[in-house]
Amino acid sequence: MTIARKLQDYIDGEGIAYETLDHHRTATTSQSAQAAHVPGSRLAKSVVVHHEMGYVLAVVPSTHRIELSTLQEVMNKRLGLASEDEVSSLFADCDIGAVPPIGSAYNVPVILDESLGSASDVYFEGGDHRTLVHMSGLSFRNLMKDAQIARFSHRP
Repeated sequence: MTIARKLQDYIDGEGIAYETLDHHRTATTSQSAQAAHVPGSRLAKSVVVHHEMGYVLAVVPSTHRIELSTLQEVMNKRLGLASEDEVSSLFADCDIGAVPPIGSAYNVPVILDESLGSASDVYFEGGDHRTLVHMSGLSFRNLMKDAQIARFSHRP
């Protein structure tokens, strides 16, 4: 599969250069990093969380875990993990667990962990469990221009 149509249309519309890397099917972003031979610290993992006003996409390196309590403090909202049904309705053209971090393509606000702020290049799931998108860190940050940036994750 190629990358999700909404994602591709959005990135192309922004004029951002990228490439795709195919790999064998994986179940987690950490496995995707290993399968594609890319550093896990440069693979952006997306987690959909919900709050009383809607949803937000929390984006961290695949090597990190989200500190939900810290994220709640930063956002000043009670948060919970979105259900698979919620995720599939928001990201209808993506497989569960392969949500890309480009929330603006799906009208979902993004909060980006600051640990991804200085990466020279970034990889992320393209909407399925077999394809990664790769672009320069500068291009990724341009796509994240509307994202809130904070520290809310740690290495396990």
